[in-house]
Amino acid sequence: MPDAPSARWSELDRPPLDPVALQAALVRDSRLWRSLEVAEEVGSTNAVLAARATDDAPEGAVLVAEHQSAGRGRLDRTWVSPPRAGMTVSVLLRPDVPAARRAWLPLLTGVALAEAVGEVSGVRTSLKWPNDLLAADGLKLAGILAEATGDAVVVGTGLNVTTRREELPPTGTSLAVVLGAPVDRGTLLLAYLRGLERRYLAWTAALGDPVASGLAGDYLAWSSTVGADVTVTLPDGADLAGTATAVDWDGRLVLQTAAGTVELASGDVQHVRTRPPGA
Repeated sequence: MPDAPSARWSELDRPPLDPVALQAALVRDSRLWRSLEVAEEVGSTNAVLAARATDDAPEGAVLVAEHQSAGRGRLDRTWVSPPRAGMTVSVLLRPDVPAARRAWLPLLTGVALAEAVGEVSGVRTSLKWPNDLLAADGLKLAGILAEATGDAVVVGTGLNVTTRREELPPTGTSLAVVLGAPVDRGTLLLAYLRGLERRYLAWTAALGDPVASGLAGDYLAWSSTVGADVTVTLPDGADLAGTATAVDWDGRLVLQTAAGTVELASGDVQHVRTRPPGA
């Protein structure tokens, strides 16, 4: 007999989030966050907040999904996580920075996520340009998707927390798989959002300047792409090989190829040779 509809929610290593406690803890002393909502199930947290953004919803809304049934990644890829196994969260921001600097927002988000994961779980991670958080073995822990809607940007993050190995694609992993133990999603969520707030306020106060805000240096410290030999699949399907040498002021990846230097605003990066640790 099939399980009852509530059976999928009963796993002890996947307890539900407490929206009242999280809202109180996050919003109480925040200069950015206005609300935190936890939905039992939505199609896409990014899509929900993007719709609200067109209705002039203010900056600072946070939407978390216990289960996201139609999540999207870059290049319109689908992203699905078992109920209560991940940290699936989108935020609504209205950054008052030059348009070209907005490309730094997903990179900023990646730094905040990497810091939170390290702080809460101790798991060693790195950032693959432009939007992936990787475990030490190169497998993907999380993805980030930033989508502009007028003057608003909705930034979604999907992190595998207690996802089991058999629930993951061959290229993916989770904090529980790496650690061999569960991680509290609520603690992780608050650490991430507080770190994101701190970095976002510093970045917008510097009018999006990645150097003056300290973001550029911190991003490079977390990056496993800069300094690596890579192959980048471009939006038109073409492949470009070279060495990633930098991320420029507009968040573009600077690639040294046989034909010269190229700045890439988007692309799917494959690490051919990652820079040595500490290099």
